[in-house]
This record gives sequence, C-alpha cells and structure tokens, in this order.
Amino acid sequence: MTANQSITPVSYAVSPEGQATLAGIPLTQLAQSYGTPLYVLDAATITAVAQAYTQTLTQHYPAPHRVLYASKANLNVGLAKFLASLGLGFDVVSGGELATVLAAGVDPKTLCFNGNNKSSQELDDALAAGVGRITVDNPDELTLLVERIRAKRLHQPNFGSVPILLRVTPGIDCHTHHYIRTGQVDSKFGFNVSDILPTIQNIIGPWASELQLCGLQAHIGSQIFEHQAYLDLVGFFAAQYDQIRAQTGLVFTDLNVGGGIGVAYTATDDPLAIDTTVAAIAKAVVNAFTEIAYPLPRLLMEPGRSLIATAGMTLYTVGGQKHIPFAGLAPDMAQMFPQGRTYWAVDGGMGDNIRPALYQAQYTAVVANKANLPATTPVTIAGKYCESGDILFPAIPLPPLERGDTLAVMTTGAYNYSMASAYNRMPRAAMVLVNPEGTSAEAVQPLVRRETAADMLAQDVI
Repeated sequence: MTANQSITPVSYAVSPEGQATLAGIPLTQLAQSYGTPLYVLDAATITAVAQAYTQTLTQHYPAPHRVLYASKANLNVGLAKFLASLGLGFDVVSGGELATVLAAGVDPKTLCFNGNNKSSQELDDALAAGVGRITVDNPDELTLLVERIRAKRLHQPNFGSVPILLRVTPGIDCHTHHYIRTGQVDSKFGFNVSDILPTIQNIIGPWASELQLCGLQAHIGSQIFEHQAYLDLVGFFAAQYDQIRAQTGLVFTDLNVGGGIGVAYTATDDPLAIDTTVAAIAKAVVNAFTEIAYPLPRLLMEPGRSLIATAGMTLYTVGGQKHIPFAGLAPDMAQMFPQGRTYWAVDGGMGDNIRPALYQAQYTAVVANKANLPATTPVTIAGKYCESGDILFPAIPLPPLERGDTLAVMTTGAYNYSMASAYNRMPRAAMVLVNPEGTSAEAVQPLVRRETAADMLAQDVI
C-alpha cells in the first residue's frame, strides 16, 4: 500500500493516553503552540510519496523522466524547497507560482509552465527565468507567446527559440467529478485533436525560429481511481506521435501525461497504488512506442493531490453547539439524527476548506484529545463563516464533544491552503511541516505564519 491509499499520514499515531500524534508530537500541542485553524504537513508522507513516483519511474522507464509537482495543490517557499530537495521539478500555472518556486531557489530548467490563459507579463516572466518548458494551451496563447519572444529579441537579439509543449484534449472520460475532469473534448483546456497538425505546421513553418516543439501534454482529470484511463491516454499519445512523425517528420523528445491519481478521503475510497500505477504507465509507454519504432521520449508526470493531500491535516478548536429536536428535522435528517441534530461549530470552515461547500467533498476527522474513545455520536460540524453552506461535516460520528476540544481533519494537504480565502475578513491559517528526521528543535518547521488583521488592512487604499 502506498501512502495515498491511507487516510492518515505516515507518522500519525495515537498515544496510550488517547492523544493523536504526528511524529510523536501531540496534535493538541501543535494547536496550542501555533493556534487554530492550523494546516499541518507530515514530511514523512511527502517523502514516501515522492519516492514512490521517482523510484518507480527509475525502475520501470529506461529513458529520461522527471516528476513535476503540480504546485496548484499547495505551495509556499518552504514547501517548494523541501520538495526540490526530494528531486522534484515543478508544474506552475501562474506568475505567482513561478515567483514562489524561483524564490525557493528552484532550477528554472526543472519547471513546466502550464495554464490556459497566461498573460503577457506571465509569459515575459517565464522567458526571463528560462523555464524548462512552456505548455501552450490554445491558438491565441501560441500567437501571444510568439509576440512576446519577438518583443524580447528587440532588446536581446540573440535570444534563442523557446521549448514548448502543446496541451491537448484527448477525449478521455476518467469518471471523476465533473468539476475536476479536464481531458474530455468539451473542456476549457488544451487544443482540440483536429487542431494539432495545423498548429504544428505553423510552429515548424513561420514560427520555427521562435518555437521548439518538444512534445504533447494532457491532464485528463483529478481523483482518478482506474488504470484504464491512463492506458487509454498512452495509446492516444502513441497514435498522435506516430501520425505527426509521418506527416511532418518531427520526432518529439518529451511526453507529458499529467497527474490525477486519487487519494483516500474516507474509508469508502479505494485509490490506485502510486507505485503500481506509475509502473503500468511507464510499461505502457515503453510498449506502445516500441511497437511504432519511436525513440522513447522523456516521460513527465505532474502529481499534485496524490503527492501532498495525505500528508496534510487541519486542526480546529471546537466552540459552541446548537441542538435541533427530532421533531424539527426534515425527513432525510431525521433518519441520520434519531435523537435530534446537534451542530458543533469550529473556528474555521469554508475559508480554509472550500471543497465541502464547492462540490460536497467528504473527509475523515478525529477528536485529537479523545482519539481512543469510540465515535458513537453523530453530529454536524459547522464552520464560523456567515453562510448556511459552511458545513464541514453534515453528519459524522465522533466521541462526545466539549468546547475546547481539538478536531483534526485528515487528507487536507491539497487544495485547502491554496484555495483559502479571507471571506468575512477572517485571517488565513498558518502552516507547519512536521519532520521526524529533524532534531527536537527542528521537528516542527513553520511554513506560513498566520495572517493578521494588519496584513489585510495593509492592502487597503484609503
């Protein structure tokens, strides 16, 4: 089993006293030291998943390869430094993400700049940094990129051609939530298949001095639980590479299969094991490209959620409660709450985890200071934001709650911090990395300090 198949991080445990711990540190101690809400990342989990990707590729793919962390899942300077130390490159999708990884000292040649609407400034920043690949998403962006390269050559005449990938929509349904599918034909992302060859004709024709086309990229979606979607993607790529070679003579050096491997949020989730899935993809590429006598391209993968989600948990402090008698409940709620419905509020919510409100995402939670007690009482966990939809758990069995308890929500390493907001002028949460390999003084590394009212007010123009 690989770490993404577990609900809890690698170094999570429960002490004999019933305290939930990470690398031996009680979660209640982290909550007291750094306040709540608090994002906590487990370095051991991140390391284990990164190694599952990199070592499996090394074992099963006999050609160059690189794992590019999908920065949109969760990013700050300290985290980027840690991920780079594990040998990962980065997939960035904005000028802000690019600036963050550069501030972390990441080699720009290990970057792939994705995104469906890059601005002139973002393209200029990518060209100035010398990113390894720019993934072009649509015809207009391709034209804009050529314009920005020509503008740069007005001041830097010897500026060379820019290595690019074309993002394509392969028409593969990966059977995940429609909000996180990206490979179907009707998508805002990527070139239509029918546009690939005409676009390549422009790249090798009038734009040959500006652009160096290295290959194709596709990302078919997120939270994928089946191998077949990836095998279909490899077959699609092999057919495209073979056809492009036959019609243009181009032999691509790169193949980018995106990311999307799922993780376990609840006990009912059954995600793919990272090592067996990566091995299956690698073997499929080898077989498909050998069959068409095509030189094995450099294989690029862009994991995000699967690399960081399981490593994360969010800590909250439990506040007040409200009880709704059974007689006041709607029929569907009455079935779940035969004794009436009790709302318990925590000191965060949709501002630090928008996913339950956005697309009914489900999670698992424990009461960190009562982790050895049976979870027998179904309750509703509500956030403190001024929205009726600010509900983290509509119904979850927990031990009897009290004001001041520490609630730990699992599998929140991906998209929670990166999608956080300051709605209601609530300060955004802090983040720490727990590293059992460090000394006692280094076991907890702050990554993001808690936002303050002064931080928010500093942006206001009076």
